[in-house]
Amino acid sequence: MQALRGTKDILPTEIQYWQHIYDIAHQILSNASYYEIRTPIFESTELFKRGIGNFTDIVNKEMYTFEDQGKRSITLRPEGTASIARSFISNKLYIDSPINRLWYLGPMFRYERPQKGRQRQFHQLGIECIGSHSSTADVEVIRLAIQIIKRLKISEYKLEINSIGNIEERKIYEDNLVNYLKIYEKELDEHSQKRLYNNPLRILDSKNNKTQQILSEAPKLMSYLSSNSINHFDQICEHLKYLNIPYTINENLVRGLDYYNYTAFEIKTKKLGSQDTICGGGRYDHLIRQLGGPDTPSVGWAIGIERLLLIIENNLYLPTTKPSIYLITQGTIAKKQIWDIIQILEKHKITFELDLNENNFKKQMKQANQSHAQICCILAEYEVEHNCITIKWLQTGKQESIKIEALEQYFEQIQKSITS
Repeated sequence: MQALRGTKDILPTEIQYWQHIYDIAHQILSNASYYEIRTPIFESTELFKRGIGNFTDIVNKEMYTFEDQGKRSITLRPEGTASIARSFISNKLYIDSPINRLWYLGPMFRYERPQKGRQRQFHQLGIECIGSHSSTADVEVIRLAIQIIKRLKISEYKLEINSIGNIEERKIYEDNLVNYLKIYEKELDEHSQKRLYNNPLRILDSKNNKTQQILSEAPKLMSYLSSNSINHFDQICEHLKYLNIPYTINENLVRGLDYYNYTAFEIKTKKLGSQDTICGGGRYDHLIRQLGGPDTPSVGWAIGIERLLLIIENNLYLPTTKPSIYLITQGTIAKKQIWDIIQILEKHKITFELDLNENNFKKQMKQANQSHAQICCILAEYEVEHNCITIKWLQTGKQESIKIEALEQYFEQIQKSITS
């Protein structure tokens, strides 16, 4: 049996990198008063259709949707924001606080062609700042993304930002864009031709060179923005300059989800080829109301974990975890008494590995050396008879006998040297 296409086992040798990302995110986001939230991995299909948009590629092509035994249409979540918005509404989080800062890390599911950095089951780290119209909230979430990326020692990245205005401004722009592109319809790439009448803004994001040449003379979204939209965007740019966060304005950046308005941004790297976006986000002021909740402005982003890993595994050395102490037993009584030793080690948070192979003493000692532990604790017939335990320092070969009643004090004395 093989893992399904587009899925991947996360092996023990890899999990430390996942934990490293989680620990850094937890530290940085908790410090900024963001609180972790965990939502179910499947939701009502209607949530994503209403939230993400019927004409998006995600809803039309990529969702894992099925009917459960209750004849309900269920979808494995393809992204995190709609689920957070649903949770915000159903749990009435707006009652206790006007501002909710939330973050999450978990699996998402999209039926796409698997490639480097893109799986059908993939993972995202995301944050949502819910409840503020202020451009300061936009800057806060962008700054936190940059902080996390820097802490992961990713240096070659660039921030691209754009303002996509409000719904009314985009509608006027879309009509003008379509009128312009109709003239070149047959020259557009296949995907752009399909999007021309149901999701024309996504054409701006086309990677096709010919389509981009056509777009170079197309109307610009910025020309259709009101003073409110422009002021919101200008304030973000001013704050980013004040924070010395370099950015580029990309007028073709629109993101692929219908719920965005005003701010859209991406953080990209040159180290991943065509799949160069490691973080994407923006403002979504109408999603929560659209899903039946109160009128609540919001802004957030998501980072692809698999893409982060492709970068940090080459930049970051994390030592393989190994036990401090290897435990060897010989004899029936020793196998019971070793639990007393283990309880002492657990009390002092000293890592250990108990030999389970039941081999002879020589083979157990060989296994102890291969474990890279610093100490081997031996409990055999001699030790049981004399109420002691033999301690062998594996690097030096030094060996000593410690009475059981003095063992806890001994471990307290050596704890720093074996756990540092």
